[in-house]
Amino acid sequence: MSKTDPYRLVRGLRVVRRYRPEALPAESLERILEAGRWTGSSKNNQAWAFVLVRERAQIQALMDCGYFTTPFRGAVAVVALVRLAKGNDFDIGRVAQNMMLAAASEGIGSCPVSLHIEDRSASVLGLPPDHRARWAIALGYPAEEAEGEHRRQLRQALPGGRRPLTDLVHYERWESSRDTRPSGQ
Repeated sequence: MSKTDPYRLVRGLRVVRRYRPEALPAESLERILEAGRWTGSSKNNQAWAFVLVRERAQIQALMDCGYFTTPFRGAVAVVALVRLAKGNDFDIGRVAQNMMLAAASEGIGSCPVSLHIEDRSASVLGLPPDHRARWAIALGYPAEEAEGEHRRQLRQALPGGRRPLTDLVHYERWESSRDTRPSGQ
């Protein structure tokens, strides 16, 4: 993907759940973390922090913090997104998307993962009492063959793709089921 075409990067972003075992360069991890740091936030409060996890045992411990954490199984790094006391979920989502786009621009696959058991994730990560880690991002170079097979299986089980824009966008009010924009826009 092109580092210079953000729209193409957004349209091409796909989660990756299968990874090769090779380590990620420190420079790439730093750029991913910087992308999170530079995310805009509500009232510029920047109420987040990140825990970069690369040790296999620690990644394994994080697998016990959620119900659907299998993307951690082959990940070579995980970024736990820590919401500080005055933080909000919307901003954490923005951080996650920026990090995932930055990872894609580096040729690194990513997958957002929910950490459903918050007290356990807080304990595993050693967080202060008023900090929460509900989400993390699995990272690694895509295992193309395994990932391709996984995608084929998903397409068979859940055919689809993206809903058309006409099914998603309402103009001025929800009841609007047709495009009521003035002509020429």
